[in-house]
Amino acid sequence: MANQLSQLDQIFAALADPTRRAIVMRLCAGEASVGELADPFEMALPSFMKHIHVLETSGLVQSEKSGRVRTCRLSPDALVGAEDWFQQQRAIWEARLDRFEAYVLQLKKEKERASAKRPSRTTKRKGSE
Repeated sequence: MANQLSQLDQIFAALADPTRRAIVMRLCAGEASVGELADPFEMALPSFMKHIHVLETSGLVQSEKSGRVRTCRLSPDALVGAEDWFQQQRAIWEARLDRFEAYVLQLKKEKERASAKRPSRTTKRKGSE
């Protein structure tokens, strides 16, 4: 479990940066060379490579070098742990919201019952005419 959390932490940390999210989004369209990936960003190649390294360390991206060209591709299986975590969180929060909704409906019914037992304010009192 601790190792899984560590992997999950690395994935979320990798995706916390907008540059790395943009790289992942680009790789959703297919593999690309580091040069192609770096082209839209105004940063030095060594700085860009740090982003690639973080994505590789998290397991989101794999790269291989052929001659002078390093090609990157997405590893979608790395997101399975994050997806599982989101599903667990969704189940927890949906259960909490269901309980909250039931509680609010119960309060509403109790309020309606209490107001039905009280005499109406529109009835006139004796001697007030």
